[in-house]
Amino acid sequence: MMMRTMTCRQLGGACDMEFHASTFEAIEDQSKQHGRQMIRKGDKAHLKAMIDMQKRMQAPEVFNAWLEGKRKEFEGLPDSNTNNEPE
Repeated sequence: MMMRTMTCRQLGGACDMEFHASTFEAIEDQSKQHGRQMIRKGDKAHLKAMIDMQKRMQAPEVFNAWLEGKRKEFEGLPDSNTNNEPE
């Protein structure tokens, strides 16, 4: 199965935590869960990233364009080969 890797920062977050998934929707969900967890822990950098994301979401056309750009970025990534198997 094709797996791709993106970081929290690539997805609008605040750190270099890596997420691995075969679909953009799955990687987006991992990122959201991570963000929520970090905010519950009181991480100020992730809180700022969430506020920035909420501002982006106030203009649906801006948010949708940003999201589509992230989807294209994901689709352009190589297989991350997370199983450490030879390619």
